[in-house]
Amino acid sequence: MRTLLIKTFVKDYENTKDPAVRESYGKLAGIVGILSNLLLCILKIGIGLIFKSIAILADGINNLADASSSIITLVGFRLASKPADEDHPYGHARIEYITGLIVSLVIIFLGFQLFMSSVDKIRNPEPLEFSILTVAVLILAILIKVWQALFNIKIGTLIHSATLKATGADSRNDVIATSAVLISLLVEKLTNLQLDGWMGAVVALFIIYSGIQLVKETSAPLLGQAPDPELVKSIHDRAVEFEGVLGIHDLIVHDYGPGRIFASIHVEVDADGDILASHDMIDNIERVLSRDLKIHLTVHMDPIDTKDPVLRRMKEDLQKIVDEMEDVQNFHDLRVVPGYSHTNFIFDIVISPECIKKETDLCKYIQGKVAEIDPKYCCVITVDHAYTKPQE
Repeated sequence: MRTLLIKTFVKDYENTKDPAVRESYGKLAGIVGILSNLLLCILKIGIGLIFKSIAILADGINNLADASSSIITLVGFRLASKPADEDHPYGHARIEYITGLIVSLVIIFLGFQLFMSSVDKIRNPEPLEFSILTVAVLILAILIKVWQALFNIKIGTLIHSATLKATGADSRNDVIATSAVLISLLVEKLTNLQLDGWMGAVVALFIIYSGIQLVKETSAPLLGQAPDPELVKSIHDRAVEFEGVLGIHDLIVHDYGPGRIFASIHVEVDADGDILASHDMIDNIERVLSRDLKIHLTVHMDPIDTKDPVLRRMKEDLQKIVDEMEDVQNFHDLRVVPGYSHTNFIFDIVISPECIKKETDLCKYIQGKVAEIDPKYCCVITVDHAYTKPQE
């Protein structure tokens, strides 16, 4: 069923990196979510009102929130597909994250309102009228929610959408919530324990918790979360495959929304090589990786002296020093400036995000170790911060 819907309504569905195809996936997920959640909302609210069950009513309101979420997601995918303009040169794709954040806040608000209603039901309990119709509706709701979860998680995984993955997780959570309501109904039928208000409160708290988790997930890209490790590895592995590349560093990835990823990287080349050939290689890296990975890549060329014996020895010594330091990931751009009284070694170090030591202390430690090799050696160190995880 899921595959049939995708093949029917998403043109060129296998090309998931295409922004137009991605938008089609988002629209399909949004429409399916709206229709299925509205159906569940109508059924549950109707049953909840007829049989005076606050837990079922709360579950129905939760489905209404899910339908609203699908509407906002649908609108978000539509707005996010707008092309770049003068005021937004990087496009509008981050709107998808903003819509996800709005949905999360709405869910939290509805959860709080339902919790207050459930507390009132706990204080003033009323016996429920057991009905086979109620049980049938809840079982149907569980089955639909299981299907929704699988559908949204599958599409979210295909198009790398955090919003749809979160929606799928929310549907999965709804399965638990609705199952809890069904269990409370059966328990009350068998034992006469009035659990409706209590279960409504549990469902409401569950809704609030889910909303808070969604706030964290949808706000993370807006705050500037670490880039996708798979993308980082792909950029690294593809770049070093080009003949003439001696190494890479300073990879930075900026996420302006799905399909709007900008990256920059420094590529090391032999300083004694053909500068025109190296420049041509840099252009090829930019073009090929931008095309294949669906990103906007800018490459900076760093010439490296590979023949200076002093530089080669210092590179080996620095590598040993850095390997012993937990807070320093690597170093790069090593240059040597010889003099009569001293020799300057100029380079950058990359410190890990977990580093709590002062940058000046790290530099002093490295200078001390280098001075042990030769007191005339001086270090001119620039401290960089790691914006991606180091590649093996």
